Amino acid sequence: MKFDHAKVVHVYYKPLEDKIFVGRLAINNRKIFFEYDASFLEKGLNLSPFKLPLKSGVIAGNDYTFDGLFGVFNDSLPDGWGRLLLDRTLIKHNINPGSLSVLDRLCFVGSNGMGALIYEPEAEHTASITHESLDQIAEQIVDFQEYDKDQYVEDLLNLGGSSSGARPKVLMHIDNEHWLIKFPSHVDLKDIGAIEYAYHLMAQDADLYLPKSKLFPARKGSGFFGTKRFDITDDARVHMHTISGLLHADHRNPSIDYEMIMKATMHLTKDIKECEKQYRVCVFNVLSHNRDDHSKNFSFLIDPNGTWRVSPSYDLTFSSGPSGEHCSMVMGEGKNPGIKQLLELATISNIKKTDALTIINEVKSSVSKWPSFAKDAGVSTSSTKLIDAAIAKIIKDNL
Repeated sequence: MKFDHAKVVHVYYKPLEDKIFVGRLAINNRKIFFEYDASFLEKGLNLSPFKLPLKSGVIAGNDYTFDGLFGVFNDSLPDGWGRLLLDRTLIKHNINPGSLSVLDRLCFVGSNGMGALIYEPEAEHTASITHESLDQIAEQIVDFQEYDKDQYVEDLLNLGGSSSGARPKVLMHIDNEHWLIKFPSHVDLKDIGAIEYAYHLMAQDADLYLPKSKLFPARKGSGFFGTKRFDITDDARVHMHTISGLLHADHRNPSIDYEMIMKATMHLTKDIKECEKQYRVCVFNVLSHNRDDHSKNFSFLIDPNGTWRVSPSYDLTFSSGPSGEHCSMVMGEGKNPGIKQLLELATISNIKKTDALTIINEVKSSVSKWPSFAKDAGVSTSSTKLIDAAIAKIIKDNL
């Protein structure tokens, strides 16, 4: 692996085949600076309106939430699993991960990030291995996680791209479609893939806006949960921005609430229908006991004409959250939000009470059918009972 520290990184926006130069990132004395290219400013396309507005001149990164990096670019960086793989790969090549700046890490992302931003110069990558099956990849992950073997660490890094999150995952092109496929971590329930697929079926029944998903079969266990990528097709890429990046909200610590999420949704989309989509996600997370609702699990997409919309929902699964609370509070309540807080959230979001109650009742009806979705997905009896009890308690106590 050849590696040179980056002083300047060129940022491009590539929705179609031709890339468009956005501007330059630079680092000096550990401080990050960015300057838009004049030709990009003329397009009037604001890729990060809250923290990196369109304006000429050098803009200093004075917010150190992401080590001085602007949130729109931090969204491109892997964390959790992806960062672990990169750091282990660097160590394997006698490179100290602590010596890398955030600009160096963007060079490792290069053209392989989520969304439509690419970074140059792109760091050198090793050639990928051809895999016979997802089971073979799962075996590599087990060797790495449980037995600390780094034989395949670079291959796993290549497969994962810059995907975020703690669970192992890969980006693959299957049957002419782009997929993100998850694998169990060593701390997950053994049937976590089936659980997440059952949650997908339940969210689908509750009329959430979702990407295409499926449960890929496995030789051992319940299967691998996969979701079709909504940031890329064969001929186009879509700029994707998380609430974390938009608001400079660190997802590793509870730093936002649903009121902020709803206000950001209205400000960006200026569309009450998009707000109702986002509100339905909140209701689903509350009633289904999904408390991993941190700032990186809410995203927005923008088209080349500058129109923002809520992205399809993702990372919907059973989770107890930090200390048993939601990562994002609902009107000041994190431990046990209910109908009172959900209706208050609707009010401040300009959603009519009758519409809010309709959404709540529709989602309640769907999550009440959890055992049926769990059976269809092949969730184990013990996991089905555990989640059913948690959902039943939420409905009994709050609705």
